[in-house]
Amino acid sequence: MIWVLVSIAAAAFQTLRFMLQKFLSMGAVSSGGATLSRFLFSAPFVLVLALGYVGWGGAGLPDLGSMFLPYALSGAVAQILATWCVVALFAKRNFAVGITFKKTEVVQTALVGFVVLGDRVSLEGSVAILLGLIGVLVLSQAPEGQGGWARRFFNKGAGLGLLSGAFFAVSAVGYRGATLQVGSDDPLMRALVSLAFVTVTQAVGLSLWLVWREPGQLRKVIGSWRTSVWIGLTGLGGSLGWFTAFTLQNAAYVFAVGQIEVIFSIVASVLFFRESLSRREIAGIALISGSVLSLVLFL
Repeated sequence: MIWVLVSIAAAAFQTLRFMLQKFLSMGAVSSGGATLSRFLFSAPFVLVLALGYVGWGGAGLPDLGSMFLPYALSGAVAQILATWCVVALFAKRNFAVGITFKKTEVVQTALVGFVVLGDRVSLEGSVAILLGLIGVLVLSQAPEGQGGWARRFFNKGAGLGLLSGAFFAVSAVGYRGATLQVGSDDPLMRALVSLAFVTVTQAVGLSLWLVWREPGQLRKVIGSWRTSVWIGLTGLGGSLGWFTAFTLQNAAYVFAVGQIEVIFSIVASVLFFRESLSRREIAGIALISGSVLSLVLFL
C-alpha cells in the first residue's frame, strides 16, 4: 500500500502549495500569474532532479511509447486550466470549501479513466466515491443560502469547483497514461521523466500566454520569487507524489485517498486564513472525509 502513503504526502504538499498561491493571488498577481508561479518555479528543480536520477541510474533516458506525447500534453493543458480554476475559486469561497469542491475530481477521474484507459473501480470503491459526491453536493450551496434551489446549487463558486475537478480528472488520466508509456520498471524513473517534460512544457506555454494576454504579469510573478520559489518546491513535492502513485494504482483511487487534503485544508482555513465554516460546510466536509476513510479500509 505504498501508493496510499505517497498519495497522502502528495495531498499535504498540494495543500501547502495552494495556501501559498492563495496568499499570492491576494496581492498584485492575477489568477493566471499565481498559476504560472507553480510551474515556472518548479521547472528548474524538476529538471535537476530528473537529470540527476537518470545519470545516477547509468542506463540513460528510457524509451518513450508512441502515446507518451498525447497523454502528457493533454494532462499538462488540463492541469493548467484546473489550477487556474482553483485559484479563481478562492475569491468566491473560503479555502477549505474551495479545496473540497476541487475533490469532485475523484468521481470524474473514475469516469475518464474507464473511458480512456479502461481502469475499473470496485463496488466498494464506487460506494465510497458516491459518499464523497454527496458531500460535494452539500457543499455546493452558496454561502448566503438565498435565491431558491437553482441559486443554491448552481452558482459561480460551484461551477468553478466542478470545472476544476473535470480538468484535474483529465490531467490525472493523461499523466497516468504518460507514465505507463515510459519504458522503465522503476516507478520513480517513470514519474520523474514524465514530470520533467510536463512541467517545462507548462512553464514555457503559460509564460507565453501571459505575455500575450496579461502583459506585465510575468514580471510580477518573477518579482514574487520569495513566495513563488516555495510554491515551486511544494508543487514539485506534490506532483512527484501524484506521478509516482499514478504509476502504481488507478488514478481514481489515488485521488480518492488524496481527499485527505480536505482535512489539511480545514486546518489551513481556520488557523492561517482565520476563516469560519458553517454547519452545512462541516457536514459536507465530513461526508467527503468519510469517503476517503472508506476507500482506505476497503482497498
